[in-house]
Amino acid sequence: MPSDEELNEYRLKGTQVRVIRDNSAANDVKGIVVAWNDEEMLIRRPNRRVVKLSRKYVVVPADAPRPELF
Repeated sequence: MPSDEELNEYRLKGTQVRVIRDNSAANDVKGIVVAWNDEEMLIRRPNRRVVKLSRKYVVVPADAPRPELF
């Protein structure tokens, strides 16, 4: 679960992030952090649509290698 400080840093720098939801890389969500609360976060995808995701997912910078978690 990403901390408030991590999410705020990604938002302020405009860093594109990768949200890893399961073992398949095809199901990752890439975009920019827009907002968050205690349970959810909003990610703006490149097509300008906004996705609401749980904060329980792993969030890493998009240019970093994808970690193997499962």
